[in-house]
Amino acid sequence: MLERIREGSQGTWASVVLGLVILSFVFAGVGSYINSSINAAAATVNGQDISRDALEKAYQNERGRMESQYGEAFAALAGDAAYLQEFRKGILDRLISEKLIDQAALELGLRVSDAQIKQAIVQMQEFQIDGKFDNDRYLVVLRSAGFQPNGFRDYMRTDMMRRQLSKALIGTEFALDGEAKNAYDLQAQTRDGKYLTINASAFSDQVNVTEEQIQAYYSANIARFDTEQKVSVAYVELSLDDLLDGIEVTEQELNDEYEVSIGDYKTDEERRVSHILIEFGDDEASAKQQAQDILLKVNEGGDFAALAKEFSADTFSAEKGGDIDWFGAGMMDPEFEASAFSLAAIGDTSKVVKSDFGFHIIKLTDIKPEQITPFEDVKAEISTKVKTHKAEENLYALQQRMAEVAFEIPDHLDEVSAIANKPIVTTELFSRTSAPEALSSAKILNAAFDADLIAQAANSEVLELGDNHLMVLRVVNNEPERTKELAEVTDSIKQQLQIDASQNAAREWAQGILTSIKAGNDITADLAAKNVAWQEKQALTRIDGTVGQNIVTELFKLAENNSSVVDMLSGDIALVQLVKINPAAPAEAAQLDSIKSRLAQNKAQLLYSELIDSLKAGADIEIFK
Repeated sequence: MLERIREGSQGTWASVVLGLVILSFVFAGVGSYINSSINAAAATVNGQDISRDALEKAYQNERGRMESQYGEAFAALAGDAAYLQEFRKGILDRLISEKLIDQAALELGLRVSDAQIKQAIVQMQEFQIDGKFDNDRYLVVLRSAGFQPNGFRDYMRTDMMRRQLSKALIGTEFALDGEAKNAYDLQAQTRDGKYLTINASAFSDQVNVTEEQIQAYYSANIARFDTEQKVSVAYVELSLDDLLDGIEVTEQELNDEYEVSIGDYKTDEERRVSHILIEFGDDEASAKQQAQDILLKVNEGGDFAALAKEFSADTFSAEKGGDIDWFGAGMMDPEFEASAFSLAAIGDTSKVVKSDFGFHIIKLTDIKPEQITPFEDVKAEISTKVKTHKAEENLYALQQRMAEVAFEIPDHLDEVSAIANKPIVTTELFSRTSAPEALSSAKILNAAFDADLIAQAANSEVLELGDNHLMVLRVVNNEPERTKELAEVTDSIKQQLQIDASQNAAREWAQGILTSIKAGNDITADLAAKNVAWQEKQALTRIDGTVGQNIVTELFKLAENNSSVVDMLSGDIALVQLVKINPAAPAEAAQLDSIKSRLAQNKAQLLYSELIDSLKAGADIEIFK
């Protein structure tokens, strides 16, 4: 298999992207690969560790993504410890697969050049402004993700090797013209058919349900008659919005806030510089000497931009004469930044500056001075900010008082209601699956169905439902889950048995008609007796919605002039007969190309799964508890 991949990586199909989305994972999960502070291994793969730190961070990143995407639905699942255990196992399995792919890529001799990495980085939208690569944005984004440029290039090298392997899989798989044509012919053909619809209710007069049948059904399906626990709750709800309208602020308070928060309304000084970077390499002393020599040329009147293009290891800025655009305080390496901000005048050049990246020569090319937004321009914003802050303080104080009285007077909510100045709301009975929307969050449901609160008839603690949103509740009525008595469900069981028996009778009658058709007998009188007639359909497609889907599915299973009995979703029975298969209209070239592409991708995905399985089967994998 690995040989096929090696060959496929050189083919034209290798340009097709079966991509891994790079930055969305890099910047969400980069911590799983760098700066690990935990040496203990969660697993080893052919002697290489997957650290517990890597597993934990990948788990937290994926859990955060799921919570963001699915909200309360995932929160409910996350309350199940067994589910979370399986969830974590799935994350570890993914990390093991990635480790195996990395090892396979190295074994195959797949490599990525510096030029390929540079090209990939330049084309990433995350590093672009107005469609063009921006070096300043590049450095800021990397720093926010915990990367140094060299570390990011290493990560990109590994990631791009994985993608080479993915492309190679596509390169080894293809679909023949005949396969695409066969797939198209099957998918696009239409069928003529006819069918009888046998109404099950027409056989109800033949059905007699006995007490013994009812008892037997009840005993065999006892779990169906278990009820859900239901509760009725009373609650008091308080949010920040409830308090904002009553908040007043003075002009002095607004001015004070403006002075305290002046930094929020100030645009710090920004500087624009060009630089020449000499990386340490294997000989730091030699690198420093080279930087000193270049600085001497600059001081002797040499063209800074030309020297940057010739010597700078920062190839992105070197192409622009060393320019790295505008930046403010806290955006650059500390030593680099300190030197850049120490330059007094535009055109000044620094001494040789050492940073984590190497040795720099920095030239100041422009300055944007500090600017402060006038008070009147931000007065409305400050007013909202002060009101919100005062409301939050009030809400916090009310929360403490609500918590105290809810605990000290646990048998009603009157005092809680008085403190919050909000009414007590009482619900009808509801189950976990039928809760009112206002009470549908996992935190509220857990409190409403808490066994201790129900047994003690006590108030809940103050529930924090989100930013500045509080609730205290108590259960006022509890209807425990139970198994309904036979007498309560006799009528519904009898009705279900009658429906089942009527359907069985209809099915038996249809099977009898089918037997007569196969025997060549005349069924006209039988159909008239049940007031049933053939309905004909021409040119039915696989997705036809004019007849029942079960009928369509069965027609596309049958050979010409064959018949079959099928159950319909409505509970009735159908007798289906295929009359004719209509070949598909000739396919257009674009249609066949699209089908070939889909078939090849499906094969590639299957091959990728088989590769993972094969690598796992031959690997030495140890998972630690």
